[in-house]
Amino acid sequence: MTTTTIAEGAFALLVFPGLAFAVGYGLFAEFFDRKLTARLQNRVGPGPTQPIADYVKLFSNESIVPEDATSAVFRVAPLVALAAVLTAILYVPTYATSAAAAFEGDLVVVLALLAVPSVALVFGGWHSGNAFSRIGTHRTLTQLFGYEVPFFLACLAPAIAAESWSISAVTQYVAAHPLTIVVFVPGLIVALAGLQAKLERLPFDIPKAKTELAGGATVEYSGRKLAALELTKDVEFVVGAALIAALFLGGPFPATVLGGPAAIAAGLGVFVVKTLAVVATLSVLAAVVARLRIEQMVRVHLTWLLGLAIAQIVIVIALGTVEVIP
Repeated sequence: MTTTTIAEGAFALLVFPGLAFAVGYGLFAEFFDRKLTARLQNRVGPGPTQPIADYVKLFSNESIVPEDATSAVFRVAPLVALAAVLTAILYVPTYATSAAAAFEGDLVVVLALLAVPSVALVFGGWHSGNAFSRIGTHRTLTQLFGYEVPFFLACLAPAIAAESWSISAVTQYVAAHPLTIVVFVPGLIVALAGLQAKLERLPFDIPKAKTELAGGATVEYSGRKLAALELTKDVEFVVGAALIAALFLGGPFPATVLGGPAAIAAGLGVFVVKTLAVVATLSVLAAVVARLRIEQMVRVHLTWLLGLAIAQIVIVIALGTVEVIP
């Protein structure tokens, strides 16, 4: 391994598309989400620096470990969750049709990494020693079983069409066959609903319903630990949006047809537009739909959305068999 290779790897991990970019874009996505939601509700909404101010406040607050908590698990859970989503963005194309750390099978890795925050939250909430936290973890786990299978199946349909388990290969396939974007609409709908549930946003914010659970699984978290959990959600928001854009919308395409340095800037611009379109869609959904009950949420995902995800796979296989999809 040469010094240049090590430097490139460090840059990808720490700057772009890794830590610095993921955190910065996550904070911007939070602002964009809150501002759009506010305008939809006829409110002014926050300024662009509000998310930064919120995190400065959280990081300056005292971080308390409850007396009845299992200290090690309680402390480690937020760090594990944040590390997982920061790692996941390295496998998703951001400015070209190939990701920084692409390899065959990275789709499975990213799907697993995006499930880690929910699992970490379950462990952290359960071991916080609070009754409301444990109720929240029950709901988080129940919701996880509801949305994860349809979300996985929806994301696998484009991989089946591209005959590859690499996100970059799927992005390249969609870029080469733009009409497949229309074919992938059912899976796109399921993936959007799954990401909304994964982020515990309305109408799937049942695990942290503040009117019922005082914040759910995170009720005992404060200071830096709470900041890490909130930052995890922001980064997961953009990673999930980037994954959906890559699998169903062609990622940075069509800017990737350009050559030279212009392709990088244009590709990043297209990536931002597509991911913000996903964020906007989820923001509108959260603003106009009321919260579901936990059994309603599970029923929606394991009946309607699971059926739609399976139908998407059947459509992809059928069209591939008759060579409608090349």
